[in-house]
Order: sequence, then C-alpha cells, then structure tokens
Amino acid sequence: MPGLLLSAGAAPGFPLAFAAFFLFHFHPAVRAFLSRPFPGDPAMPESAPSSPVAASPEAVCSSAAPTSIPALSRAEVRELLFDLPWPELQALAHQCRLRHKGRHVHVRGLLEFSNVCRRNCRYCGLRHENRQLSRYSLSAAELLRAASQAVAAGVDTLVLQSGETARNPLWLAQVVRGLKERFGLPVTLSVGEQPREWYALWREAGADRFLLKHETADARLYAALHPGYRLADRLRALSWLAELGYEVGSGFMVGVPGQRPESLVDDILLVRDMRVAMCGAGPFVPQADTPLGRQPRGSTELCLRVMAVLRLALPWANLPATTALGVLDKDARDTVFSCGANVIMRKVTP
Repeated sequence: MPGLLLSAGAAPGFPLAFAAFFLFHFHPAVRAFLSRPFPGDPAMPESAPSSPVAASPEAVCSSAAPTSIPALSRAEVRELLFDLPWPELQALAHQCRLRHKGRHVHVRGLLEFSNVCRRNCRYCGLRHENRQLSRYSLSAAELLRAASQAVAAGVDTLVLQSGETARNPLWLAQVVRGLKERFGLPVTLSVGEQPREWYALWREAGADRFLLKHETADARLYAALHPGYRLADRLRALSWLAELGYEVGSGFMVGVPGQRPESLVDDILLVRDMRVAMCGAGPFVPQADTPLGRQPRGSTELCLRVMAVLRLALPWANLPATTALGVLDKDARDTVFSCGANVIMRKVTP
C-alpha cells in the first residue's frame, strides 16, 4: 500500500485523547490556540499564493503552502518549546496533526545515489576531506532497479539524494524523466546548492519537490559549520526553488555544537515564514572522522519538542520522522508520530 494508517496511540502512561480533551476544555491558552482558524478549515480554504516568487531569500514561499498561516508569535513559540509541560505539548500537537493531516503516514523511498561531496561541513560524514569513507555513485540503471523495488514495496514518492557535487546535470535530468515516465510518482531531489539553471532543468524534466535544509537560522553558526559558505546563499537557493514551482522542503539540526536555544525559535519561525511544504528536524549525531565527531549528541527529548512545535506552527506541512532520530533512540522514532510527524523516509539504496 502507498501509505500507512496509525492509530491514535498514546505516550507511555499518558492517554493523548484524554489529554487533548482536558486541555481544550480547561486550559485557556490551549483552547484559544485550537480555536484559531487554520489552513484547511472550511472558513480558511487552502490556496496556493498567487505568486510564490520571494522578494528576498528571507521571504521564500513554497507553492504548496497556504497564504494564511497561524499567527504564533516569537514569545508563543518560545513558551511552547521550552515551558509547556511535555504531556500537554504532545497532546496539543497530536490534536493538530489529526485535525489537519489525519492518520495517514506517507512513505517516501530514499535513494542515496552518491556519497561524493565537494563541501567540508564540519559535522557530516560525507565531507570532502573524509578520506576514510568509501565513495560510490550509482549508474542510471542501478538507480532504476532500486526505484522499481521501492515502488513494488509501496512507497508514494521517490527521493533522490546525494552529496553536493558538480555531476553532469543532464544525467540527473534524464534519470528524473525516466522515473516519471515509468512510475508516474512524485520525484523529490535533494542534491544541495546548485546553479539556478540546473534547478530549472530538473524541474522541466519532471522533478516535483526539492529538499534543501537550511540547517540553522544562525548565520554565524552556519558559516562556522559550513566553511566557505553563507546562510544567505542557502536561502537564495531556496528562493530560486520556490520561484521555479518546486514544492520546497527545508529542515535543521537540533543540538548541534554552538547552537543557542533561541536559535531553535529562529529556525521554527524561518520555516514558518518560508511556508515550506516539508520540514525535517533531527538531532545532531556525531559522525566519526569529522571535526565534531567527539561532541555530545543532540537531545532526543528536545527534538521531539521541536517536532511538536513545528506541527503547531506549520499545520499544513509534511513532517518526517528523521533517520537521525531513529539512530539515537528507536523509541523516539515511534513517539514522534504522536507529536506531529506524518512521513516515514525509508532507505531503499541498494
């Protein structure tokens, strides 16, 4: 089947349905929040913006997102993220997910077709200077075979991901066109920052979505983590993608060294203001053979709180249970579906 249906499960020792009922009827702030009109409600129909072209990188607008969004203030985001007790926040996010996304869980087939990368991000195992990593790049035929297996297994979207390289863009355009013609499923690309004309070429070939994580909304931290690169350029690339008509996805890390708590508030507000169609938030996982390999891992508890607030701030968006969360805590990857997530990324790389 192309997706899954999850029951309204409960966190250990806390029935979510009862919690949501109690909070709605007895907690004034929660009642006021749930009473707001959200995109998708009869009084506020979902509609794409008339022009998704952003005037600046800070105003990126995905063509898949509604023009009206919940008016959560910075203070409200901060309070939800750091102060509201977890059972209450979890119940609120679960209620929002059921209301706006239902119980359906989308299953994406993740095809990592190359681990070659030109960048030297300080946290990433694919970094160019990691000489311990065995590199590979799949051929078009190998990619097609892997995609066939993924489709047979029931995925509803094919996600083509690689390190950031200067591989011939025509090759990828041909692959996208072949996948679209053979399977007819949505195709998502995640291949990093590239020239605008390459994005346009792949869009014309049939790519529907593009995932480009901004990683952190803190410009100084971004520059420290990505030597030689700027957050402004990342946001400009996201603006190009929206302008070209992609459904745009972004995301960020939780607990990466140097991150301030307030930066997470900035991250949530940034993706909310960009109106992304998808957002992934995963904990920092130290990778061997990288400059940050000995740093402490990110908090799974904080990551779950971030996911819950993302669901409240972006009720229209698809939120994946990230691979990094499952690496650190298998139980957390299950819990995340009761606090806002509605997408599974299933690796199907041969």
